[in-house]
Amino acid sequence: MKIEPKKTNIQKIVDFADKSLLIVDDDNPLRDRLARAMEKKGFQVSQADSVQQGITLVKNTPPAFAVVDLRLNDGSGLEVIKEIQKQKKDSRVVMLTGYGNIPTAVAAVKAGAIDYIPKPADADDVENALLADPNNKAVPPTNPMSADRVKWEHIHRVFELCNRNVSETARRLKMHRRTLQRILSKRSPR
Repeated sequence: MKIEPKKTNIQKIVDFADKSLLIVDDDNPLRDRLARAMEKKGFQVSQADSVQQGITLVKNTPPAFAVVDLRLNDGSGLEVIKEIQKQKKDSRVVMLTGYGNIPTAVAAVKAGAIDYIPKPADADDVENALLADPNNKAVPPTNPMSADRVKWEHIHRVFELCNRNVSETARRLKMHRRTLQRILSKRSPR
């Protein structure tokens, strides 16, 4: 009896002649960490921290792959995606965002993104999205985050965006300050 190898929807980066990857994100530590991880996986990475810088890089050298944050300091990452589609129609673009909702996912796909990944995402998630066969459906995650973990990540992201100000974070999340302090003092759920 012959055992068939397991079929996957994922191609390998070595299968592509152009390995250029543009990462556009204004979260410098996240962008740098993702860039290092993607370089180790075989991509040739360039980085931008704004819409304007991203568009300039796209016009100079259109990338084969791109990871673009939705909300940037100087505008929407959708503008970068539109420019990528204008310059290089067959680019594979993934929208990365901390503000996941259905309307923005639809807008990202309409602009030309092939996938939409909520933050926090690791390099494996990004690689799988970029290299997935566009003709096949995505494989559901084997170990998705729990609802408690997603909530915890969101609260900590807002806390960081508020410069670790508990009162401002509580106001933005519409929760009592003491409740927020209790959540922040606990370890992350699995």
